[in-house]
Amino acid sequence: MTIGANTEKILTELEDHGFEAYMVGGCVRDSILGRLCNDVDITTNALPEQMLAVFSGYKVIPTGIKHGTVTVLCGGESFEITTYRIDGEYTDHRRPDEVRFTADIADDLGRRDFTVNAVAMDRHGNIVDPFGGRADMDAGIIRCVGVPQERFSEDALRILRAVRFSSQLGFAVDKATADAVHGMREQLADISRERVRDELDKLICGENAVNVLLEYSDVITAVIPEFESSIGLDQRSPYHRYSVWEHTVRALGTAPKENMKLRRALLYHDIGKPACMKLDETGRGHFKQHDRVGAEMAAAIMKRLHYDNKTIAYTTALIANHSKKLRSKADVKKMMFRIGDELFFELMEMKKCDNSAKNEFVLEEISLFDRLKELGREVIANDECRSIRGLAVTGSELVQLGLKGAEIGEIQKEMLGLVIEEQLPNSRDELLKYAEQRCRK
Repeated sequence: MTIGANTEKILTELEDHGFEAYMVGGCVRDSILGRLCNDVDITTNALPEQMLAVFSGYKVIPTGIKHGTVTVLCGGESFEITTYRIDGEYTDHRRPDEVRFTADIADDLGRRDFTVNAVAMDRHGNIVDPFGGRADMDAGIIRCVGVPQERFSEDALRILRAVRFSSQLGFAVDKATADAVHGMREQLADISRERVRDELDKLICGENAVNVLLEYSDVITAVIPEFESSIGLDQRSPYHRYSVWEHTVRALGTAPKENMKLRRALLYHDIGKPACMKLDETGRGHFKQHDRVGAEMAAAIMKRLHYDNKTIAYTTALIANHSKKLRSKADVKKMMFRIGDELFFELMEMKKCDNSAKNEFVLEEISLFDRLKELGREVIANDECRSIRGLAVTGSELVQLGLKGAEIGEIQKEMLGLVIEEQLPNSRDELLKYAEQRCRK
């Protein structure tokens, strides 16, 4: 493991003052697995007041000094340093009521969630691994430290974290841990919505997201019950080979892992289908207005999970338009007017992902979306009018013709529609002439 200079300095300071110091948790796990390590957490046998003395020359924030944690700023980085501890009861299923400090790092590692996170490493590369975390990394297993029911009772978010790690790392969940995940999933109702939201976002971007979402759909519905009616729902459509939920998951899985915004929109894109499903006389399923209904449902869920308004607007705009048919450049410009240039190109990617999880004959339409993207690039390159702001006449010029208030907006929309359809040139003289003729009617 290559240790950053600032990390080395923090660990050295503690050692030079006679204390033990280890990197612990996710940074050690990710380093062993060859993954990018972001945050470095450090644990030590130094008590909080001793840490304050060691780092008296640094900027120190007593983040959670009652629980043995201080934050030290070093070289522009912040490091959380925590005294070895043993946790007491977790009556709120989130934080221990009290902690006891200990001199034994094995005690500290024993309070952690999963064995792969209960591994420590000092600056010399020496490993402390009392619960077999490295063996579980080699085997690709997520396993609770100790009894799963106890770990999950302490912090119910660990139920969701187990499947999130399975998704991110591509690991299987150990049977005893998986049984507890399924059996205790209802306890997720006690967890703050922000914490659930953050875990879900990480889960859907994992390399193993498809398998996890299918295998642990009951965990997802424990936090988003609106998905329950999608699971196992036969769409009875020639376009579809999967149930609504499996189609949703497989469509999500075709989006790039790093594109969280797109994966999030795909997670919710068909959530309105069960409510809108109608069978015709032949038994075929139809889902009229499911995009609009789905956007409304997604907005309500995302508000409940405390997403910001910008994120909700981005997601729901994609959902509300994902089944709209586009064939021509005029259609492209209308959609660009409706949702903006950036979202237009994301919408085309969403449509490709959506079609990728349908029956094979539908895959032929994917090339259409690439052609529509090319038309969109042409529109931008040629600066073709696709918004009222792009019209060659301004609202003030229309006022001079005697128009006022709502009339101006109505005529601007009319003119924009005609310009987009190429029935009227985007010329100041032609647009003013059109407006004057409209005024005489």
